[in-house]
Amino acid sequence: MSDATNYNTRRATQADVPVILDIYAGARAFMRRTGNPTQWPDGYPSIDDVLNDIEEGKLYVCVTGEKVFAVFFLADGPDPTYAHIDGRWLNDEPYSVIHRIAARVGTGAGRYCIQRVCDSVQNLRIDTHEDNLPMRHVLRSLGFVECGTIICNDGTPRIAYQHTLAKGSAS
Repeated sequence: MSDATNYNTRRATQADVPVILDIYAGARAFMRRTGNPTQWPDGYPSIDDVLNDIEEGKLYVCVTGEKVFAVFFLADGPDPTYAHIDGRWLNDEPYSVIHRIAARVGTGAGRYCIQRVCDSVQNLRIDTHEDNLPMRHVLRSLGFVECGTIICNDGTPRIAYQHTLAKGSAS
């Protein structure tokens, strides 16, 4: 297990693409092993998703030295899939979103990435599949509140969460 205190995040580059695809493949396998076989179908996220996210400057990696341990998409909202929720968001203030987060199993890098974003973003939204129990546990442990259900572009439901910082506490 890597020491999370040694992690840093940076924007992903095209040189990171092979390792990012490897991390995503590992995440798909982990989800299947832990009872979540349908959240990310084979090939998702695709190389086209990765390249587009890098081009837009919205894909980040978590590293120690030159070794990549996690990857995540971070962008400012609004996110079209969050426009309609069966439930209620904590507030209607501007927010950022995390999507397509994946980490090498057992490294703590995924948790580190989410925590780092939580510490610096006033309002953060994220969603996950109902069967993604490991992610749901991490989100609850980091203070995310389950707000309801959203429907993804492919028509599948996801549990939506939001994390907020008290005004003036963002770093």
